[in-house]
Amino acid sequence: MSTRIAVLGLGEAGSEIARDLVAAGADVRGYDPKGLRVGGVQERGSEAAAVADADWVLSVNSSHDAMTALTNALPALRPGTVWADLNTAAPALKTALAAAAGEAVQVVDVALMAPVPGKGLRTPMLVSGPAAERYATVLSGLGAEVTVQPGPVGEAISRKLLRSVFYKGLAAAVVEALAAAEQAGCADWLRGSISAELAGFDDRSIDRLVDGTHRHARRRADEMAAATEQLVDLGVQPRIAAAARDLLVQLRDTQEATP
Repeated sequence: MSTRIAVLGLGEAGSEIARDLVAAGADVRGYDPKGLRVGGVQERGSEAAAVADADWVLSVNSSHDAMTALTNALPALRPGTVWADLNTAAPALKTALAAAAGEAVQVVDVALMAPVPGKGLRTPMLVSGPAAERYATVLSGLGAEVTVQPGPVGEAISRKLLRSVFYKGLAAAVVEALAAAEQAGCADWLRGSISAELAGFDDRSIDRLVDGTHRHARRRADEMAAATEQLVDLGVQPRIAAAARDLLVQLRDTQEATP
């Protein structure tokens, strides 16, 4: 018998994953509150109707809709069904989902570690929770790339979000710096300088960044204060520059207050 999977949410990510599951031979049914459809996926009229005969449920809605989807589906979930939450939500929400599901339905915390468009089911997944090993076995058999993260529900998404602090923070810093460089007339120069710095990163770069930030907090706080003033003069709101300045000031003050 084919693996019976319900996919809740057939938007950009859910539709690609559902399509790949069908191609892999899974028996897929789906529901989307906007009425979206995917070829090969059995259309159902509600969350409850979609999960009623499913062994696995993939919730691919959004963090705002994650609890609503579970609440609507819960009366129809059979004991033993596994609920996999693929939404990028705070660890506390994932934990709340596990509590709401109760003992009869195990929840798997699935963190999608790369953009889904173009990768679909092959998007790297980091999973945690008591049913994580089962999820990895079943979904890997259908072509997914799954890594089990030991720990409870919430552990996988916690690691993704902590990584996001770096990735999204780095992207925001680049965007702000280039916006200011455009105003200063040196965007091409700065783009090349940033590219060269990123290309030079190696396995010792993190230690150099952390050690240097602490060791030179005083000087760098002054430098970022000046940079913040420059961005204001250029007409660019210094969100990232000001945050870096504030962090360095806090480090400086903490060091100077330490006997």
